[in-house]
Amino acid sequence: MEKAVGILGLGCYVPEKVLTNHDLEKIVETSDEWIVERTGIKNRHIAAEGEATSDMSVIAAERALADAGVSPEEIELVIVATASADHAFPSTACLVQDRIGAKNAAAFDLSAGCSGFVYSLGVASQMVKSGLYKKALIIGAETLSRIMNWEDRNTCVLFGDGAGAAVIGEVEDGLGVLGIDLGSDGSGGKYLFQPAGGSRRPASHETVDAREHFIHMNGNEVFKFAIQIMGKTAKRALAKAGLEPADVDLLVPHQANIRIINSAAKRLKMPMEKVWVNVDKYGNTSAASIPIALCEAQEQGVLKKGGTVLLVGFGAGLTWSSIVLKWSK
Repeated sequence: MEKAVGILGLGCYVPEKVLTNHDLEKIVETSDEWIVERTGIKNRHIAAEGEATSDMSVIAAERALADAGVSPEEIELVIVATASADHAFPSTACLVQDRIGAKNAAAFDLSAGCSGFVYSLGVASQMVKSGLYKKALIIGAETLSRIMNWEDRNTCVLFGDGAGAAVIGEVEDGLGVLGIDLGSDGSGGKYLFQPAGGSRRPASHETVDAREHFIHMNGNEVFKFAIQIMGKTAKRALAKAGLEPADVDLLVPHQANIRIINSAAKRLKMPMEKVWVNVDKYGNTSAASIPIALCEAQEQGVLKKGGTVLLVGFGAGLTWSSIVLKWSK
């Protein structure tokens, strides 16, 4: 029989500083009413000066290890999903691996935008299932405030900072990951990207003056993509697990926009009572979005052992991702 692999422990962290919609009204031409109506966001957390993606990752990782009852030395793989790494290299995962004392672990970053955590869960779970590793640590973490154009009201109202982590390992038969659907459409890469800072457009006075090191997004195109892909990828993952939307106990979608979340629930014919929503508190934390939501659900006693949990995301790339699990804690 194949090994059953799932989540052994969860941990998350958000910075102390909260930026409200009313705070943003003083920065750009917008309003609390406009932001809430179109996105559902009321607050977002912003990293402190000097606080980087690796710093938040370490805190979330240590909390996940404690929750799982696993020592750093037992971790054999560390993956950090992020679009806002500390450096181009070394990877943020290597920085985390060193700081938490995971001396027996391989480490790398994964770039799939807001789909990153679910991508990481897919990759890590299959590596553990194959027998290559016994335990893995996956982290979704972002400091998007550092690559935000605070004069662009179409993007600066959306994003926040934070980190979420999970320990992956063998679980009881019948539990853990049951179905995975990962995909991409690179033709949509131009709709959500950071134009400069890579080999295509290295940093220069021109790129800095043109604000090309910030997030650029075509909101309408990303919205249209998200609306149609969330339901499709969720149904594909469920089909691979031999399940139907009606079998799901909890849907944990990427927290980008309340209208997208509502649309996904409608397409899956799921009542909102079964959908975890915290976009109002944190905004879009990209790869950290789903693990932070899972942490909250666990803290509030919503996740039940044996319950069917569906994770669904979409992001830059353009990418999409969904995983079905029988909860194992």
